[in-house]
Amino acid sequence: MTADVLPALTAKARRAAHTEPTPCAHFDTVLADRQDATVVRHGDTVAKAHAPGTDPAELSLRLTVAANLPDTLLAPLAPTPADLHGRLVTLWPYGSPVDPENPDAAPWEAAATLLARLHRTPAPDGLPPMRGPAKAARAIARLHAAGPHPATAPVLRAWAALPAWARAEAPMPPAERILCHGDMHLGQLVRHPAPSGPWLLIDVDDLGVGTPAWDLARPAAWYACGLLPPEEWLRFLTAYQRAGGPAVPAHGDPWPALDVAARALTVQTAALAIAKSVAAGQPLDEVQQAVIDACDRMGTVPPELAHGFAT
Repeated sequence: MTADVLPALTAKARRAAHTEPTPCAHFDTVLADRQDATVVRHGDTVAKAHAPGTDPAELSLRLTVAANLPDTLLAPLAPTPADLHGRLVTLWPYGSPVDPENPDAAPWEAAATLLARLHRTPAPDGLPPMRGPAKAARAIARLHAAGPHPATAPVLRAWAALPAWARAEAPMPPAERILCHGDMHLGQLVRHPAPSGPWLLIDVDDLGVGTPAWDLARPAAWYACGLLPPEEWLRFLTAYQRAGGPAVPAHGDPWPALDVAARALTVQTAALAIAKSVAAGQPLDEVQQAVIDACDRMGTVPPELAHGFAT
């Protein structure tokens, strides 16, 4: 983020947090500062500057969905984004995130139930496609831009083996017009009201219609890579099935429905790991290497043709 936008975003969060310009004891906290988003907290208010080039009409539609589903998605404080130094900015209430230092308390059941509820909600007319495949394609672009690395080849082979829709090179299967989050992981859950309210999904940037298996793909990929214990994967999967989620069958093998998306998320994770490793001038760690090893194994087994769509 440019230096002039971060102070302006912080000032916007302060103004939104207080009805009167009186001194307060709250600290300004930068929750995230990445190329695709910067997020600032002041008190109980969070201001988010979205990625440059974000479409205002599409973001407004996504905000409307969040406002209309307050039992599933954290609702914004304002119904439309505002312009701030050429960036679209939205305002949100603060929610308590998942504690990364306490993995045993990870809310897998809550995450699965929220996803199932979202997937069962009729998608409003005009909502754009969910952006999961587009994010995976951007990760591959970052991998190419990072320059040579010995781990790149198996990642690109695994990417090339995916169907075109999973690489954002073709529309998603036409039957898949289900409301999806698009970038689901445990960092997308907060308790609101903080600190002990119900869990809700956050971050509508990738929300849209598409293939619901994508929202289950990250934990599925972690499980397949040996990074998520089987009992935690089963907690998540079982809770989703019990809640009537449509991404997988209620009974039987879920993997034919999950395989393509799980492979795509594995490739995305591996590509970002390599790009970050190159940028930092540091070797890959054990977790990153496990994801890349999984990409290498993918080359020996063709992906399932989820729902009969091969391209």
